[in-house]
Amino acid sequence: MKIFANKDIKRLFVLIISVMFVFLVLTELIIYLFYKEFSLLIFSLSLLVAFVILAIYFWYFTKQNKIMEAAILEVNAYLSGDKNARIVCDNEGEMYKLFHSVNTLATVLNAHAQKELEGNEFLKNTISDISHQLKTPLAALNIYNGILQEEAEEFPAIQEFVTLSEQELDRIETLVQNLLKITRLDAGYMVMEKKFENVADMMKDIELHFMYRAKQEQKEIILAGNDEVMFLCDRDWIIEAVSNIVKNALDHTSAGDHIQIEWRQITNLIQIVIKDDGNGIHTEDIHHIFKRFYRSSFSQDTSGLGLGLPIAKAVVEAHDGNISIDSTWGKGSTFVLSFLIITKL
Repeated sequence: MKIFANKDIKRLFVLIISVMFVFLVLTELIIYLFYKEFSLLIFSLSLLVAFVILAIYFWYFTKQNKIMEAAILEVNAYLSGDKNARIVCDNEGEMYKLFHSVNTLATVLNAHAQKELEGNEFLKNTISDISHQLKTPLAALNIYNGILQEEAEEFPAIQEFVTLSEQELDRIETLVQNLLKITRLDAGYMVMEKKFENVADMMKDIELHFMYRAKQEQKEIILAGNDEVMFLCDRDWIIEAVSNIVKNALDHTSAGDHIQIEWRQITNLIQIVIKDDGNGIHTEDIHHIFKRFYRSSFSQDTSGLGLGLPIAKAVVEAHDGNISIDSTWGKGSTFVLSFLIITKL
């Protein structure tokens, strides 16, 4: 019986039965001492009283159990998405005060959820407007800069300034795009379109993307992993996350250094590991590298915007994964991206 699943109720019934048994035995002993015989009538009446008391307790606790089960059903309905689910609390007593508090909490949570939804909607629209407003002047500036480059071919000093101008425009465009990406991730506006993807194929795309830069800087990108590993993910966002880490590795390595991308499946985990033998991360910076716009005083990189690694972390967490780092100053860094495996049903 369900009510006896509660140890306290079970102990109460055992105690009541024990008390009734002791009472019955003592009564019969007293009658025997005075009258030298046992009383069947007293014995029968005592058993009847004991049975009635136990029945009343059983009825009461069964009723309370049904009320609690009904309350649990409403709570589970709310947790499953029914925001109108409420516990019936049309009576008095401490239990009904608790139910009323739970209903109040549900109402408050609904209000907060609605407010957050409205805030996210406002943020989404604002992001869209900002993106639209910035693209037009940036495109115009790039066109003007291209015209200046053509006109300044005979003027080396102007040509140099125009080239620097182009680099700064590229930085601004990258910054704007990264700000939009991380804001969308924060707002929950960016929907992850997950499909089963081949990890090896994604890593080869990343290698191809950075191949020219690595060759120009005399660095080597090495891939290592099982070609059969499949991962339920948003392909574009995972490539974005790993690419940001690889770019960070290229920014902090020298000619002749290596960047290794490994992937593996361990029991119920998929791990992607990006390892380099570059400058490493100073111990003072290791706990800050995922902060936005963070720039280390020990870093020689002057072009970074400080958003690549925060975006990578946000993407990994949006896939219910986690990212860890192990680094030794002057000896290189290792980033480990870990994801739970979700198999097809």
